[in-house]
Amino acid sequence: METDTTIPTAGAPLTEDGVRDDHARGTEGGEDGVWEELVTSALLGTDRRVPARLAGLPGTDLPGALLDAAALHTVRRRAGLRPGPAAPPPEPAPEDHRLPLPGAARRRLDQLLAGRTAPSPAGRRGAAPDLTELLPQWLALANERGYQAPAAALPALLDAARARTDLRPQALRLAGPRGLWLARLNPEWRFALRGAGAGSSLPDPGDQDGVRALWDEGLFAERVALLGAVRTEDPAAGLALLASTWSAERAEDRLMFLDSLRTGLSGTDEEFLEEALGDRSRNVRATAAELLSALPASALAGRMAGRAVTCVGLDRTAESPTITVEAPHECDSAMQRDGLAATPPAGRGERSWWLGQLVEAAPLSCWPPRFGGRAPEEIVALPVADDWQAELHAAWCRAAVRQRDAAWSRALLGSPATPPATGPGTSSLAERAQLLSTLPPEERACWVGSFIAAHGLSEAFQLLGVCEVPWAEPLGGAVIDALDIAREAGSYPWSFSGVMGLAERCLAPEAARQLESLTARPEEAEDISPGAGGYWSEAFQRLVSTLRLREAMRAELTAPAR
Repeated sequence: METDTTIPTAGAPLTEDGVRDDHARGTEGGEDGVWEELVTSALLGTDRRVPARLAGLPGTDLPGALLDAAALHTVRRRAGLRPGPAAPPPEPAPEDHRLPLPGAARRRLDQLLAGRTAPSPAGRRGAAPDLTELLPQWLALANERGYQAPAAALPALLDAARARTDLRPQALRLAGPRGLWLARLNPEWRFALRGAGAGSSLPDPGDQDGVRALWDEGLFAERVALLGAVRTEDPAAGLALLASTWSAERAEDRLMFLDSLRTGLSGTDEEFLEEALGDRSRNVRATAAELLSALPASALAGRMAGRAVTCVGLDRTAESPTITVEAPHECDSAMQRDGLAATPPAGRGERSWWLGQLVEAAPLSCWPPRFGGRAPEEIVALPVADDWQAELHAAWCRAAVRQRDAAWSRALLGSPATPPATGPGTSSLAERAQLLSTLPPEERACWVGSFIAAHGLSEAFQLLGVCEVPWAEPLGGAVIDALDIAREAGSYPWSFSGVMGLAERCLAPEAARQLESLTARPEEAEDISPGAGGYWSEAFQRLVSTLRLREAMRAELTAPAR
């Protein structure tokens, strides 16, 4: 930028305010030199450094004269700027034809984005709901009902999505095409143009020309999103799209594209995946083998079954039927091509490592014939010789999860009342949670509710995480009863903070009525932890108010728009 004025220097005529004016004579050092001189004097003090333009001025108020000179200099710089060329205006924002939010829901969104909560004493959470934790649920409900975000809320919505990656898919879906348009104008929101955000501007899967153009010319994230969208709509078309450029893709891109085939995976993908077993990338080969093993009728599953049944069988010479195991003695090239990793992780024996991979990849349907027609529950109940039970059952657990086999999952889970350490399949809570995910939602909730009733909440957190929201009965009642028992036992509520947080988000809002009686502060007995009753009362008050707020949110999102 250029200026049409200069700043006074020493020796120039004085203006009415006592500052020398050399506008007509020019300034030594230029405008930057003037400003640096004033700044230096301000930093060091006018008693140590007097600007040349102020030297010899009448009076002694040098600090005031310095400020006057700085103010005059600032005004002149601003007034003397020549306007630059006008930037082209941005393209108009696209139309969003979804429903506008009802008035109450708009106000609720503003409140949730602001994250306003009542201050809590002594740093505790207090009895007020945590609004930031309710925002994901609100976004999901608004998207289910097909609403659009108000234009005024888009900046705050994009800021929230930038700060929390867990919010991004739902936040960007609500923001819609206008959110993407706005994100292009601010570098801090560029994340919206990648990954899930790119999916909002994808062509319709039925638009063959648009799909082809984006697949050939789009960014990698756009292509991944496009392939996922096409696979969801038409798995065969998605496979054909991937196959058309497969040989030209980079190895890391092939891995991501191949992972998209999990959507709509079927026997029609087998030929392509078999070819991918020969890929030059080890990770691509391993993923292709995993996908093929999830197809029990695939040729790879048959090869794995043939290997696995030679390693695991029934010892008919024992006094009672017993499973005997003979782990592989080598991992040959054919096994490695079918996805087995030859080198075990540190601390793991080679033979047990190879056995686990074989059993995991073998179709579960191969085991009943191998064990005389026994059902999964009967097979899992059989004793296993030579301490191979843990390894064998863990591999069956992974196979049940990979093949989404509910019958084997039930067998490996066993009765929820059985102590975890003595159960039929696994005592690992992580594996139990994965097995539960293969069951229907109602059965899952029933199993976890019975587990909590039998064993309490201390080991139930991971299991609760795989249950459908809101929690169906009897699960919700079991959680409330277990929290009440913990309160009566005199423990502090923060010992169950994880479960309480889940309950705030996952209990059905109708459970607030059942919790009402627990919000009162009980009389504390001498044998319980000091102050525990008050803390529990506060925690239950927060839980009740959160459930009621969720109920209000749901009602606001079903009200007619105004």
